[in-house]
Amino acid sequence: MAVAVVGVSLSAPLTTMLAAPMLALAFWRNLGGAAVLLPVLLLRERRTLAGLRPRDLTSSVVAGLFLAAHFAAWLPSLSMTTVAASTALVTTTPIWTALVARAGGVRLSASTWWGLVLAVAGAALIAGVDVTVSLRALAGDGLALLGAICAGGYVLAGARARQRLSTAAYAVVCYSVCAAVIAAAAALVDDPLTGFAARDWLLIAAITGCAQLLGHTLFNLVLSSVGPTMVSLVILLEVPGALLFALVLLRQLPPLLALPGVVLVVVGVGLVVRASRPGGLAEPGT
Repeated sequence: MAVAVVGVSLSAPLTTMLAAPMLALAFWRNLGGAAVLLPVLLLRERRTLAGLRPRDLTSSVVAGLFLAAHFAAWLPSLSMTTVAASTALVTTTPIWTALVARAGGVRLSASTWWGLVLAVAGAALIAGVDVTVSLRALAGDGLALLGAICAGGYVLAGARARQRLSTAAYAVVCYSVCAAVIAAAAALVDDPLTGFAARDWLLIAAITGCAQLLGHTLFNLVLSSVGPTMVSLVILLEVPGALLFALVLLRQLPPLLALPGVVLVVVGVGLVVRASRPGGLAEPGT
C-alpha cells in the first residue's frame, strides 16, 4: 500500500509537468493499462471469456464512459488550480457515491452526515480562497469536483460490472472504452496523440507506470487482504503525498488559507469512508 500511495501521489505533480495535451495523457495511460492486463486475461482467464455474453459487458462500457469523463474534467484542472486543491477535491468521490445511496433510499449514519458537512465546508473554503486568486483557479476547482462526480459513476458502474466479471476482464473493457472515447474527443478538438518531445513521452510512461499500474493495480491486489475501508482510507494519503511532491518537484505550495480546507476535505471523506459498508469502496481515480 505504501508503494501504491507513492504511485498515485506522483500522478498529479508529474501531470502538471507535462506539455502534451491532457487528452493524450488520458488516452495513453488507459491504453497502456489495457495492454498490460490483456495478456493476463487471454492466458489465465480464457474460460471466463468463453462464457461472456454481450450484456455482461454493459456495465464495464458505462464505467469506461464515466472514466473518460473523469479524466477529461480532472486532468485540465491541474493546470488551473494548485495540485493540493485539485487532488483534495477529486478525492471526494465517496461523498458523491454516499449521496447516490441516500437518493436510492439508503439511510446514512450520523458519521456520514458529519463527513459530508466537513467535506463541503472544506471545498467551500478552498473555492473561497481561489476566488481571491483568480477565476481560472476557481474553474479548476469546479473541474476537479466534476471529475470526482464522474469518478463516482465509474465506481458504481464498476461495482456492478465486477459482479459478473473478473477484475482483469472488467479493467480491459473499461480502459479500452475510455481510451477509445478519449481518442474520439481528441480528434474532435484536434488535439494530437503523437509527435511529442522525448520528455513528454517519458512523463506519460512514468504516469502510466506510477498511477495506472503501480497505484491502481497494487490497491486492487491488497483489497482482499486488508479490506475496502482500509484501502479507501489509505488512498486519502494521496492528498498530502501529492502536496509534498508538488512542493519538491514544482516548488508549488497552495495558499496557506486553503490548507485548512484541504484538511477538512480529507477528514470529511475519511469519516464517510469509515461509515460506509465494505462494498462501497471508492477506487482511486487519479
